[in-house]
Amino acid sequence: MEKKHQIDSPLNSSLIDLKKSFKLAVRSLLTSCSREEFRECFSGFTTAEQENLHSLFVQVITSLHGNIEDEFESLCIETQVGRVLDNVEQLLEEQDLDPLYSKKTNIMDIADYLSITKKNEIQHLKDMLKTSEEQNRHIQARIDVLKKGVEDASGMADAVEKLRIRCRASAADGDNGTCDT
Repeated sequence: MEKKHQIDSPLNSSLIDLKKSFKLAVRSLLTSCSREEFRECFSGFTTAEQENLHSLFVQVITSLHGNIEDEFESLCIETQVGRVLDNVEQLLEEQDLDPLYSKKTNIMDIADYLSITKKNEIQHLKDMLKTSEEQNRHIQARIDVLKKGVEDASGMADAVEKLRIRCRASAADGDNGTCDT
């Protein structure tokens, strides 16, 4: 069985492992029928016919193996699986060398961090709400003072107007009091 395609770059261990795994999987799928099982399937045939059919079956399976492996090899070359696996290995090595990259991410640490962050955010929002409520109380107090001042001013205007009316009435009566307006 001759290989149709050869990979130009040297094979890395990941690509070799991938190809071995593929070949093992294909072989186990295509050779799942033993000679005895084959004979049972064709029990209506003579022993010589069974042997000829089995021989033909083996040739077909062998050819099928070769074709599938060649097609897989072709797809590996076409999709540049070797280069992709090299890149993955390089990234994994870089992550191993990176002191900031942690392989051991503890989920409980993440949960604790998120919980603390959310609690801090809630407290911050509560503080903002409290500050807003205090500002609203100050504004309301100022509004109340201004309303009272307006009411006092309108009351003063009424009192001044009444005083003017009295003074005019006194002047009209001839009272020479000290009611100058």
